[in-house]
This record gives sequence, structure tokens and C-alpha cells, in this order.
Amino acid sequence: MNRKKTLKIVKYSVLVFLFLLLGGLAWGSFYMLDYSLASKHNGNDEAESYKYMFENYPNLKPWVDSLKQASALKDTFIIGNEDKKLHAFYITAKHPTDKTAVLVHGYTDNAIRMLMIGYMYSHEMNYNVILPDLRAHGKSEGKVIQMGWKDRLDILKWIDVSKGIFGDSTRMVVHGISMGAATTMMLSGENLPGNVKCFIEDCGYTSVWDEFAKELKSRFDLPTFPLMHSTSLLCNIKYGWTFQEASALNQVKKCHLPMLFIHGDADTYVPTWMVYPLYEAKPAPKELWIVHGAEHAKSYKQNPAIYLSKVKAFTDVYIN
Repeated sequence: MNRKKTLKIVKYSVLVFLFLLLGGLAWGSFYMLDYSLASKHNGNDEAESYKYMFENYPNLKPWVDSLKQASALKDTFIIGNEDKKLHAFYITAKHPTDKTAVLVHGYTDNAIRMLMIGYMYSHEMNYNVILPDLRAHGKSEGKVIQMGWKDRLDILKWIDVSKGIFGDSTRMVVHGISMGAATTMMLSGENLPGNVKCFIEDCGYTSVWDEFAKELKSRFDLPTFPLMHSTSLLCNIKYGWTFQEASALNQVKKCHLPMLFIHGDADTYVPTWMVYPLYEAKPAPKELWIVHGAEHAKSYKQNPAIYLSKVKAFTDVYIN
């Protein structure tokens, strides 16, 4: 075989290899984006969601039953950003108050799965409560989970709606868990109406990049390069945002309202280490509570009385 023919074979072999590599990377990017963000009818089954909540939080059933009998658990819909029809439940406080809690659920959950926190604010603290379904969750429209980034702008609209429901003078805490906590932190860096007085984030991630990189390693044992880069680029092309820009860390740097950070020290889904750079980046006033033995999103379930006392002590300072 002459040298010219050998070089030609090498050249075509390299081209075939690159083609297969790029093809595999493209397939992997589409798969990862669909795996992470495509709606799987998250929380559409209300009966199943209520069943789950009543099994895990038995005290909720008599409370929810009483709300339903009094027609006090109400639905409302708005047109959110990008013309998506969005849903929320709301509960007016039993005794007149100008305090409102905006409660934001986690990844693939829905508003019903935040009712334990709704119970805490409504039943035990006498707050008005609004519980939005994020895009592609519950009764809200959308085919793509936004990981908190575009959701932060929808929550801004719900804050406006809350003023319409509960009165212009109502003072608000925004409280989120998991992806809802990331949404809360991402919201905190925006221009906010004066009604918003403080934030509580419970086990939120530093950024979508960090969370997905952790999942890529733990679930598939893959490094970030090149799949995270190509998938983030694809997300930008399809949905208008990148994993890097969807950063709670960057947003809390701009937040000067009070924030309580809560994280379980047994959390491996959103690893506990993430709360420390978030807390450090946030200007004062701020508080940090590391919950011993709590797994992901289980701080309230495992310590309801202490959780209530921590939340009440914090909100009483800033919504007094």
C-alpha cells in the first residue's frame, strides 16, 4: 500500500470517527435535555398527589377536608410569561391579616405537594397562602420544566396576583423547597415590589449547571465535558437559556432582602455543600440552619416543630 493511499484511509477514518463522535454528542445532548426538562405530566393526578400527602402528613387530611367543605381552598388561573396558562391554589387566612406566604414547589412536584408548608403558614401562623403550579407541573401549561429560571418571572406575576387577592398592603414571604428554593433565590435578584419582605429557601441548588453536572456524574458516571456544554447550548437554542445563566448563586449576590437558608446535612440530591457558597454570596441580613440528619426536602417532615419555630422566628422579625 503506497503512502498516498494510506493517508487517504487515515483521513477518511478520522472523518468517520469525528462524524460518529459529533453524532453521538448530538444524540446525547437531545437525550439529556429531554430526560431533564421534558414534562412527564408532573403532578397532573390530583388524587394521587393528595394520597401521597395524606400518607406522609396525616394531619393534613382533616385540615384540607375542612378547607374544601368551606370552599376555602380556591383555584385561580393567570396568563404567565410566554402566554402560558398558569394555575395556583390560594387560601385566605382564618382571621384577617396582612401577611401572605407565596409557596413554591420542587422538581416534578405540584402545589398540592407544598400543602404541608401551606398548613404551617395558614393553620399555625395565620397567613394568607398562595401555592402556584410551576410551568409543566400540576394544572399549569407548558411542556418544558424551566428549573426555576423562567419560573422566577412567573412568580413575580403571582406576587402581583396576591396583592389583588389579599390586598395591596399585604406583606409577603416567598418560601420554596428544592427547585422551588432555587426559583426563590433566582427571583430574589430581580426588581421586586415593596410587598416582598423576605425569603426562605430550603435545599436549593447553586445553579442548574452544578445540579445537572452532579446528576450526570452520579447517575451516568460521565464528566461535564463535552456533554454539559453541548446540552446547555442546545437548551439555549430551544428554550432561550443556558445552564450557566440559570444561577441562584449569581442572583442572591444582588439580593438585599432577608433570607433564611435551610439545608439537611444528609442531602445527597442537592448536596449540602451547595448551601455554603449561596449563604456566603448573599449580603446580610441572612440566617443559616443546617438540619442534622435531614435528607433532601425532608427538613420539615423530620422536624416539624423546630421548622415552624425557625420560620416563625425569622418571619416575625421581618413581617411583624
